[in-house]
Amino acid sequence: MIQFDEKTNVFKLDTKNLSYVIGLADGAYAGHIYFGKRLESTDLSYLLRIDEPPFVPSANLREKVAFLDSYPMEYAFGGTGDFRESCITVTTAAGQQGLDLTYVSHRIYNGKEALDGLPATWGTDSETLELTLEDIPTGIRVLLSYSIFSDSDAVMRSVKIINGGADAIYIDRVLSACLDMDNEQYEVLSLHGSWARERHMNRTPLGYGSYTMESVRGESSHQDHPFLALVSPGCTQTSGSVYAMHFIYSGNFLAKAQLCQHDTVRMVMGIHPEQFRWKLEPGECFQAPEVVCVYSDEGLGKMTRTFHDLYRNHLIRSKYKYQPRPVLVNSWEAAYFDFDTEKLLKLAKQSAELGIEMLVMDDGWFGHRNSDEGSLGDWYVNEEKLKGGLKYLVDEVNALGMKFGIWLEPEMISPDSDVYRAHPEWALQLKNRTASLCRAQYVLDLSRPEVVDYVYDCVRKTLQAANISYVKWDMNRQLTDIGSTYLPADRQGELSHRHTLAVYELQERMLQEFPDLLLENCSGGGARFDPGMLYYSPQIWCSDNTDAVERLIIQEGTQLIYPLSVIGAHVSDCPNHTVGRVTPFETRGVVALAGTFGYELDPCKISEDDRKKIPGQIADYKKYGALVREGDYYRIASYQENRLYDCYEIVSKDREEAVVFFIQVLHEPNRRSRKIYLQGLDADAVYLYDKKEYLGATLMQAGLILPRMWGDFQAQILEFKKK
Repeated sequence: MIQFDEKTNVFKLDTKNLSYVIGLADGAYAGHIYFGKRLESTDLSYLLRIDEPPFVPSANLREKVAFLDSYPMEYAFGGTGDFRESCITVTTAAGQQGLDLTYVSHRIYNGKEALDGLPATWGTDSETLELTLEDIPTGIRVLLSYSIFSDSDAVMRSVKIINGGADAIYIDRVLSACLDMDNEQYEVLSLHGSWARERHMNRTPLGYGSYTMESVRGESSHQDHPFLALVSPGCTQTSGSVYAMHFIYSGNFLAKAQLCQHDTVRMVMGIHPEQFRWKLEPGECFQAPEVVCVYSDEGLGKMTRTFHDLYRNHLIRSKYKYQPRPVLVNSWEAAYFDFDTEKLLKLAKQSAELGIEMLVMDDGWFGHRNSDEGSLGDWYVNEEKLKGGLKYLVDEVNALGMKFGIWLEPEMISPDSDVYRAHPEWALQLKNRTASLCRAQYVLDLSRPEVVDYVYDCVRKTLQAANISYVKWDMNRQLTDIGSTYLPADRQGELSHRHTLAVYELQERMLQEFPDLLLENCSGGGARFDPGMLYYSPQIWCSDNTDAVERLIIQEGTQLIYPLSVIGAHVSDCPNHTVGRVTPFETRGVVALAGTFGYELDPCKISEDDRKKIPGQIADYKKYGALVREGDYYRIASYQENRLYDCYEIVSKDREEAVVFFIQVLHEPNRRSRKIYLQGLDADAVYLYDKKEYLGATLMQAGLILPRMWGDFQAQILEFKKK
């Protein structure tokens, strides 16, 4: 419910368990009052502290700067007195910056409007508050949108900038959300990493100054993640306060928490201002992406489940989100570039006999692609490799009872390609400079309409050529040399954002034309694992590192905010191709069950003993798949923290059943059996486990003794069913 109290000038958004409250100081300045556990009162304007120095400008104009620099802004602007982190910077026709955004009007309506050209949450059982602020001298208007869903304890925020003046302006910075609060000795929780070690959880006290998460790589990145949370000291999975922001965007981002002079905290999130400048003609508008804001008063676990349910119910659109995904085998680690039709059919036949349901042909099937040195952009079949063409291969695979998937990297172009030789101007490039190569490839200039059309035409022809059920859309390098031979000089700053918008357009067009396609996004592993991609694909490749031990850390950080059903997780060969570690085949299978499940290996080349285990692993995936896709996730223990073992639980929504995954990474000598405490069960119900009966309250409060396991890298699955 959203309401406006005209007497107190207070806007209040209420979900089932939380309230978000905004006030107006002097009837002009939108200020943040409260975000937390649900309150019934709207008489909350006293929390703005406007009855104490420096007072509001109408009462003390001589100290307006002090007011602006201490007021808890709902959307921060700079240049006129607030010296903290700003959300918006605009350069006018006079070459000047500085805004004074004041309240003009508001509207409250049922529903939630789509964001033009951008992914965003959706749903009919929703309400939206739209605040209009204006900088009167320039006519620049800022529309702040806040949406809530009846079934979610989250607030969705987005911003639209309108040029209501007579001259063109340049937007140099436009962030999507701002949260000003009193400091409560918060710690910052963030996700960091690199290639093959994405989304490692990091927690640190917030000191004076700023804590920054960012990407200027043209993607959300391996290194930082567009997520930031402030947590109370000692916050655990089950207790403590959490204020979290997550950006529904797949390009450059900035997320910052700033501890200021008055012991207040400002948290902001949006498009990174570096490499960004957007020209806005009179009457035009710019839509900024959406930020999801979540509050939890029951620790990280409640935050996690809020994000999971929100994304399953209100972000992912694919029909596959609650459906079993086909168990696939990917040709990459099985063969790399060394394959042909005969080898692929042998791989498919052996896989089909084991119960694997789809063959995915990865990189190397097009142009003269026998290494990563060339042919990106030449999306025609290499018939020296695939004799008889793509359709023949796919038909033969289908005849085995298997589906067929294919790898594409549509955003890239190789210098050694027919298309680059014909159109060198199609690559991103800086004038009079030699462009930087990465993985021997350039990035296509997707600000060019003809390039977008060329890329889509290639994708369409590939998908029309055969019965293709799945596409793995990859992006194997970051954006550099951010220059376009197409855009005029005063619009070069739009290039990075235009690239992201073009990717969204391409995937939207593909899914509209091929609605039954299962799309999996990827970027050199997990460099574009973000909520923006989930709007188009129900799953994303989590990391190129498939080692079972490394995956425990990577998947825990990913599971912190993403449903398990979206996490691309496969069983691979050993020694692992990334880290060289050898782990038992059974353990690799258990770890991969906490995701989409599949294989990155050649069944013909692994041991007979391991090969015989594949049908049983697939049976486990079928057995637990619905629970993994739809259930509530609880983190019991963290290998990243204890460096010994990992444990997580999934409980069905009706609490009728639960499954616990326990992975012993290191075996300690002379160690007694471990005890774990389950969560989320029906306290009064009796559950069956290992032919014994346990009260739910007993399992949660007294705990369960686990069977001892001998050796490193061991795993077990524990099942609980209500009697």
